[in-house]
Amino acid sequence: MTTAEAMAWLEERPEIETIFACICDLNGVMRGKRVPVDQLDKILDGSLRMPLSLLGMDIWGEDIEGNELVFDTGDADGLCDFTGRALSPVDWISRPAAFAQLWMRQEDGSDFPGDPRRALAAIVERFKARGLTPVVATELEFYVVDPSQSAPQPPCSPVTGKRLDSDGALSLDELQHFDAFLNEVYDGCRAQGIPADAAISENGAGQFEINMMHVADPLKAADDAVLFKRLVRGIARKHGFAATFMAKPYGDRAGSGMHVHFSLADAAGNNVFDNGGPEGTDMLRHAVAGLLRTMQENTLVFAPHENSFRRLLPGAHAPSSVAWGYENRTAAIRIPGGSHKARRIEHRVAGADANPYLVLCSILGGALMGIENQWEPAKPITGDAYTQDHAHLPYDWASAIDAFNRGKHVEQIYSKRLKRMFVQCKQQELSRFTRHVTDFEYHSYLEAV
Repeated sequence: MTTAEAMAWLEERPEIETIFACICDLNGVMRGKRVPVDQLDKILDGSLRMPLSLLGMDIWGEDIEGNELVFDTGDADGLCDFTGRALSPVDWISRPAAFAQLWMRQEDGSDFPGDPRRALAAIVERFKARGLTPVVATELEFYVVDPSQSAPQPPCSPVTGKRLDSDGALSLDELQHFDAFLNEVYDGCRAQGIPADAAISENGAGQFEINMMHVADPLKAADDAVLFKRLVRGIARKHGFAATFMAKPYGDRAGSGMHVHFSLADAAGNNVFDNGGPEGTDMLRHAVAGLLRTMQENTLVFAPHENSFRRLLPGAHAPSSVAWGYENRTAAIRIPGGSHKARRIEHRVAGADANPYLVLCSILGGALMGIENQWEPAKPITGDAYTQDHAHLPYDWASAIDAFNRGKHVEQIYSKRLKRMFVQCKQQELSRFTRHVTDFEYHSYLEAV
């Protein structure tokens, strides 16, 4: 969107007086400023400033202890560039506003390597140098919950008034009961340029999945996922619900994932994974090998929070081991069936709580390493991956942090700056969690031991 286009867009919406100018931090949280509409030029010309340290804050919005961006540089500002994505309406709040998406560069004009969107852009450029374009789609699951309690519980049906109390995989009734909410989500997606496709009622009570259509632009695919999450949460509140993308909001119900489908197109637009048959090309296998070889190191990206690891349990309908297969949803990497023209890879590890920029960066970066090195994967599995002996993903958050920190392939995907920021952020969050004793621990141990 050019300056003239942005001005024309706003002229058609005189009710908009405010623009939310935002960047996306390492946790996938949007941070930024509320800017009067008459200061649009600051947003578009790159003169808006914010602290570089904003990108590395912990999940509670606190600075990282010992962060050199804060203490060694005096918490210096960076410059915020407009990404070029069109302004989009924010109409689920009390007064209509607009949203502008930014990313950061340093004072000297260079890209800031700790920005997750910049990290993904660098991977896309490496594919471009090989004459390849990733074609990407995400599938995002979420729960609608009753916001009246501190702990989540299923909402009441807007039709019957009764609280949902059972799982409803592919339930048409559940989709229809929440029809007004879902209709507004789709309207919001159209207004924000998000290519939402099919919606389904998922396994958990009040759980839904909305798939995105494939786009030949990984940055847009990640932008869409980030904006979709904000949109869903905002519209849910408007309808008297809350929406959560926690990986596992209920211990006894299905978790929420962010599955990623991707293929690669050459300069002529041909799918380089398609060999005319079900097995795919050598390049597909090399990409799979790269994903498998880097998966354990990158698990922290796919499961970045304490709660994330409640989802990655054997038999819990989420991957727990390093394996791949054709049309096999128990494997971490699935090669879907269907027309050979749409031959692609589905990566099933990430939770819905993960940062979409980092998820795509780890997936595409790992695949690229496999292609560059012509790695070969182990044989594809058949049957139930949970009952087979394969290398396991890190069992817990601390192990995942250590694997990412020590990973020999991580710095071939991420800058040293971003790696250090992410590790420090997660170490600080882990330290805070370990100091909190849960109610269940009191219930189990207080008078029993």
